[in-house]
Amino acid sequence: MNCRSALFLVALLTAPLSGMAQDSAPPTPEAGGPFPGDLTRIQQEWDCAQQRETPGYFKSLNGAEVADATRSQFYPCASFLGSMEGDNQVFMWRSPEDYQGVLFINNRYPGELYLTGGNLPPAKGPMPVGPWVAKVDATTGKEIWRTVLENGNVSGAWVGAANLNILPDGNIPVAFGNHLVKLDGDTGRILQHLSLPSGAAPPEGSNFKHLTIAPDGTLIIKNQNRATPCEIQGTLAAFMCPGGIAAAPGSTILAVNPDTFKIYDQIGVPENAVVPHTITIHDGRIAIYAPSVAKAYRFYWDPETRRLSQDPDWVIDTYLDPGQTTGDAPGILGDWVVLQVNGLPSKVASSIVAISQSDPTRITRLYPFGTDLPTGQSWAPPKAAIDPELSMVFSADQNMMQIAGISFDQDSGAMTPAWARDGATTALQALYGPADARVLGTARAEPGTTLEALNQTSAPSYRQQAIWLDAKTGDLLAQSPFFEPMNFNTLLSPGFGGRFYYMWEKGFIILQPLPLQAN
Repeated sequence: MNCRSALFLVALLTAPLSGMAQDSAPPTPEAGGPFPGDLTRIQQEWDCAQQRETPGYFKSLNGAEVADATRSQFYPCASFLGSMEGDNQVFMWRSPEDYQGVLFINNRYPGELYLTGGNLPPAKGPMPVGPWVAKVDATTGKEIWRTVLENGNVSGAWVGAANLNILPDGNIPVAFGNHLVKLDGDTGRILQHLSLPSGAAPPEGSNFKHLTIAPDGTLIIKNQNRATPCEIQGTLAAFMCPGGIAAAPGSTILAVNPDTFKIYDQIGVPENAVVPHTITIHDGRIAIYAPSVAKAYRFYWDPETRRLSQDPDWVIDTYLDPGQTTGDAPGILGDWVVLQVNGLPSKVASSIVAISQSDPTRITRLYPFGTDLPTGQSWAPPKAAIDPELSMVFSADQNMMQIAGISFDQDSGAMTPAWARDGATTALQALYGPADARVLGTARAEPGTTLEALNQTSAPSYRQQAIWLDAKTGDLLAQSPFFEPMNFNTLLSPGFGGRFYYMWEKGFIILQPLPLQAN
């Protein structure tokens, strides 16, 4: 469909499926315009968000790009308004404007959306402008303002992905390349700028993609590096440049004052850490967990001394089984640091690994899809989602074409398969709603999609749909039609009023599951 098409109402049955998916039902006639979501539910969602503790972040449905500093992808105040037992339909509306390369969509106040885009340039050739941040009307998709932060065609800089977070005062810090800026959340005006030291990496090989806010409000920023010299663009340059990730220098972690932009301290990671770090409180200290291509590390941030330090006793060089590749961003479940491995393609099956924060010799693992490789390859770039209330972990492996729910014993670290179903995606898994009606949202490729098509790094030709699953059982609750594939390593982002946002190469699609209406 054209990105300027009008609203379509799509009736989608939710009977259990076998195989990867069923074809979705055909669209019904046009319904005539955008939709505001459930207005009554919006106030309930806002009130719920105000009751949650979100230190360092604006209190909203998703003031952080993946929910919180622990990167849980857990949104208990978001609403799935479809039935948990009966048939559902999905309403859709395509954004009327072009938003190339959107990776994250955040809510501030109801009615406001913030997008970070221009994040997905081709590996070679002319690049789209970006990264940029835009404010957009949450109902119509109409752009209110857009602040362009980079144009790689002019600067020659390495352009990778950029995260999106909203500070408690409503302003937006964004790290990209070797820059940090703060944007006025109302106007988009650049309020502050700071050039970031790239540490062991030459500036042309450094991208400070990863910005996470510590509980005291300090910005903890880390770069991912590419081997140099190299002219390959995009985040995947980190492993596509000659020599790959192992040939790039180690990453650097910076601690930055969110108000003054003063750099308090910096510390090096022994290897290149290409995935985001995670921050939590452990034994009363602010702990930063950062897996690299070879090991997993813990660092501490001390807000009193304003110093970063590495914990020499928490260095894990056994978290990967032979042949496996880097872990994705960690999640925190009780005392355990949980990692999805095979963040890069591997000829060995992916697993979920849990490491005790208190005793790093305690390591458990589970192969949620078994150890056989029917497709000949594993690739699991989306990090594991963590449900602290259900004590569950969720895994997805695009090249094994599977999605799974895992029960987690927080005392022993033992993991037990809860369910698994077919579905190929690089989308993150997100969790919505209360514990007694928890819904998992993600995406999956249409049946018959080949491994070759899935692994296209630019202009992928296959199609994908949004799906909502019962988190406890894996049962399919609702499914959208098949669209252009969701952007790499993004998520089905929640919005106020029971709406969800599906991000593709040229924009986003607003979706709302509801119980199927009788004709």
